[in-house]
Amino acid sequence: MTVPSLMQNHQRKTYVTQLHKFYNELSQALLQYQTDRNALNLKEAGLNSQEALDAFFKEYFKVINDCGNTQTPCLAPASEYKNIAGRAIGTGCNAYITIADGNSFGYSYSGGTVLFNLYLDTNGQKGPNIAGRDIFAVYVYNNGLIDDSGGANGAPLTKEEREASFNSHCIQSTGTTWYGCFGKILNDNWEMNY
Repeated sequence: MTVPSLMQNHQRKTYVTQLHKFYNELSQALLQYQTDRNALNLKEAGLNSQEALDAFFKEYFKVINDCGNTQTPCLAPASEYKNIAGRAIGTGCNAYITIADGNSFGYSYSGGTVLFNLYLDTNGQKGPNIAGRDIFAVYVYNNGLIDDSGGANGAPLTKEEREASFNSHCIQSTGTTWYGCFGKILNDNWEMNY
């Protein structure tokens, strides 16, 4: 009876470890990007289009598979992704890559307060392909901060905003959005407590 529980806890820790590692790498790359260009924010540094975002990832990450605008083989087919409640989720992005540490993600430039979003699958095509387990919606803001979506004033989001996103999007059985899981992990000090 305890072996399945131990295995599940180990898997959760593995997913969060990969997520936290990527978060740190992305944070450092964004800071280096701004520093290299002596800029105060990411747009000023030149991150102002999908093409610039493509170049950013190729320059600051070791890309081992560039899938272009095709989801597979970087991520699993879209039909395989669900949220925690079992609802199908969308994983459509403008570009998809796999980096050397095994993380795969799709990303899209949006250009607003949220500069770009990415859908990070911490273990590529392997299952379970469940939002909040091995795939996370991550948002990068023009000020260089990485957070979840749903903030009224940009990043950083408040604990209350993250909790509201988690409850209204990550775990819901209806609707089309699935962000909020990443924010819950941030709130819970890099623990998957759901």
